[in-house]
Amino acid sequence: MPTTGLSRGSGTEQVTLERLLSVVGRGSLEVYSAPRGLTIEVQGVAVWDPQEPRPAPGQVVLAVGMEPQSLDAADLVRAAGRCGAAAVIFRHVRSGVSTATLHHAAADAGVAVLFRTGWVGWAQLVGALRAGLTAAGVPADPDIAQVALGDLDGLAEAVAALVGGAVTIEDVRSRVLAYSTTDADVDEIRRLTILGRRVPRWRVAALREAGFFSALWGSGDVVHRPAEGGIPERLAIAVVAAGEVLGSIWVASVGQPFPADSADALRRAARAAAPHLLHHRSCRTGEAHLIQDAARALLDGHGSAEVLAIRAGVPLEAPCAVIMVCAEPRDPDQASGVESGRTTPGSGGDPRSRLHDILALYSAAHGHQAFIVPKGRDALVLICGLATGPDQAAAQVARRSASLAQQLSADLGTQVRIGVGETASRLDQAPASRHSAELALRAMRFTGSSRGTGRVGELAEAVALLRIMDTLREVDVPRDTPVRRLADYDAEHGGSALVDTLRAYLDHFGHIPAASRALGVHPNTFRYRVRRLRDVCGIDLDNPNSRLLADLQLRLLGHGGSHM
Repeated sequence: MPTTGLSRGSGTEQVTLERLLSVVGRGSLEVYSAPRGLTIEVQGVAVWDPQEPRPAPGQVVLAVGMEPQSLDAADLVRAAGRCGAAAVIFRHVRSGVSTATLHHAAADAGVAVLFRTGWVGWAQLVGALRAGLTAAGVPADPDIAQVALGDLDGLAEAVAALVGGAVTIEDVRSRVLAYSTTDADVDEIRRLTILGRRVPRWRVAALREAGFFSALWGSGDVVHRPAEGGIPERLAIAVVAAGEVLGSIWVASVGQPFPADSADALRRAARAAAPHLLHHRSCRTGEAHLIQDAARALLDGHGSAEVLAIRAGVPLEAPCAVIMVCAEPRDPDQASGVESGRTTPGSGGDPRSRLHDILALYSAAHGHQAFIVPKGRDALVLICGLATGPDQAAAQVARRSASLAQQLSADLGTQVRIGVGETASRLDQAPASRHSAELALRAMRFTGSSRGTGRVGELAEAVALLRIMDTLREVDVPRDTPVRRLADYDAEHGGSALVDTLRAYLDHFGHIPAASRALGVHPNTFRYRVRRLRDVCGIDLDNPNSRLLADLQLRLLGHGGSHM
């Protein structure tokens, strides 16, 4: 049985399954069966290997690739019990699948059975268990032991008292998770950080350029930032568990120098903070996925508004609206990670991830009750808690959308378009708002509009044409039409010259100088191509019905249509 290298080292406290689960959190694991309770000791984590079916005692066994409802799963649990394993983890079970055989096997073997949640992959789970096993075995610092696990506000207050200063606890992207209160005047950096719930971007850039983040993440120790102007000195340290950076703790001096033992106190605080940050991350991840799943189901038309209202605490009767956000693709060479100053996991440069992250930050910073649902390279945003009057609510959404388009375009360095849905009077009407938002965005894309936002009513011509095109795609059109013949000819000759010529001719109402300029060819060359396409496909360009049919079929051809 191969292990993942996840075992407790010397000098750590005994870790029970209950303690490990409390640190890792319900966002990653669910208890299915625990016949011996949760107080059994955990020694490490191992991946099940059928070729070496003997895990060491006290292991949490990962049953990768094993179907939990299968007879093989029951046999695995019994074999794990004979070896003294603490627990076996299977993937999440689909709704309606019976696992009674697995439950009986767990009872017979005396082994706990856990399921990983649907939004956590095996690789992510291994990292969480690895960090959790380390963090759970760290002896509690007496000055922080009274803080409930995951209470980051209480943790910030305890660290402030322990170290002597004003504390912020941040994630790896410089977003504020918690901060301590103080009666003293705070410096401008701290004020801006707390108000924006993240370190200002210009400050992050300055710290990155000075090499401060490299020292913070790489040293494994307290890093001192001297006072500069009106900004007091600061101490910072990364919070790490089993080599994974979970976040950082920053302490600013308040009116007086740090005590002599402040660095030692901060080191102790960072060790004690690891299980809190890991627990917080897992729980927040689980809750966020449950809410996002409820929002996605509602907007897709098969979910319940009541479920989302209960999970997220939003009113059923208040107005809401959906917007659909699209960041147009950039040159791959320009793609980069979020400007966070981090080289840690989680700061990757996926543009879609950047879009979703900035949307979340914008909503949080502006106090929006908003739920973000990724849709490929786009994102749906359900905005709740709008003004009660329909006109006021619509104006509110329009202002927020315009501001968001401007900010996203600046942050991402690319064009951002937002389709603005019609305001709904109730939460259960959100799917209709989503439909109008999606239609508005499609209309802007269809016309190549440079505007940042748009509603269906503002894009009536484009929307009407889109609906006509959607209908035509379902119409069985005779194959032997002039445009079809022209497209086949171009395909046989390895190009699209004649189709492009016809399109330019129709787009410019037969005006040869303008059409030839659009294609970048000489007017005489364009006239020759027009004569040639008439000969090839037999189109009568003097007949308005022929021009109408050709124009519609060319638009279908240009937007992925197959019915020509």
